[in-house]
Amino acid sequence: MHAVVIREFGGPEVLEVAEVPLPEPGPGQVRVRVAAAGVNPADLAVRAGLLGASALVPGGFLGLGWDVAGTVDAVGAGVSGLAPGTAVVGAVGGFGQRTKAHAEYVVLEADAVAAAPSSVDPVHAATLPTNALTADQALGLLAVRPGDRLLVTGAAGAVGGYAVQLARHAGLRVVALARPADAPLLRELGAEEAVSSPDGVRADAALDAAALGAPALAAVRDGGAYVTARPDAVPAAERGIRVAGVQVQPDGERLAELVALLDRGVLTTRVADTYPLAEAAKAHARLAEGGLRGRLVLVP
Repeated sequence: MHAVVIREFGGPEVLEVAEVPLPEPGPGQVRVRVAAAGVNPADLAVRAGLLGASALVPGGFLGLGWDVAGTVDAVGAGVSGLAPGTAVVGAVGGFGQRTKAHAEYVVLEADAVAAAPSSVDPVHAATLPTNALTADQALGLLAVRPGDRLLVTGAAGAVGGYAVQLARHAGLRVVALARPADAPLLRELGAEEAVSSPDGVRADAALDAAALGAPALAAVRDGGAYVTARPDAVPAAERGIRVAGVQVQPDGERLAELVALLDRGVLTTRVADTYPLAEAAKAHARLAEGGLRGRLVLVP
């Protein structure tokens, strides 16, 4: 099969579409024929050697891609309920896999996938798993309650947008931070208030999807809670505020619930553009430029 891999760390130019062995599913795993795979900031970090650098051994190669939508192609021992031909979405975990979602086929743990949504095509479905799970798990760490006031930074981005929608669905009052031009979008997503600066905001908790750090923490009341989407950049606790960073974990059971919310219209997907595997480097360069409103998606 063909897969996007790196053999060294660097800029988009180190990406290579290589012919590699077809991966075989082991016990408790499924192989998925990829229809679409999202491109996330974590992919850029891995390519640059900022995440999972130890997984690339000298003379070897490393695959990229966490989000996938496609069809089950083969199953390993002990897997039930996921017969070949089943349309699924899923999140690939860890860093050590030689090939990941940016490929024609990918192997995932069976408990990391869920039946695909019926309301959107695979390209849109591929933007859901990692981003929605990150937002959902961050809200879980915050332990907020209905009626609480939540600041979401980077609210127009992929993780931030899902955070706004999930928080609103949970009965929170959302203050969404993004550029002024994004205010109409933020209100459409369910924000009670749209701001372009955290200055003057007073919230019970902050979900810092933009990883602003101290300015977002300053907006949280004494004894509140703060979670950043950068687990390597958690600010020091102060004023009795609980602080944490979210490291997303694949969770097929919860992903199925998020798919149901998507099919009910509680969540929405946004695609900025699509690229073939051969143009993965262009997708990386575009994502690095910033300013996207929606995910880039690779289509084998």
